[in-house]
Amino acid sequence: MSSLVRILLAIFLPPIAVLVTNGIGLQFLLNIVLTLMFGLPGMIHALWLMNRDRPLL
Repeated sequence: MSSLVRILLAIFLPPIAVLVTNGIGLQFLLNIVLTLMFGLPGMIHALWLMNRDRPLL
């Protein structure tokens, strides 16, 4: 998936961007909770997950 599409997903549908990047797991559930908290925290979390250098444990 192109970077532009992933960034647009992270801005408009953060949980979907995390799902595409990491699959269903703790980060996906965390992003849903963060997105329900006014949207911006979920967007920041999704962008951070897509741009980090190493995978989380």
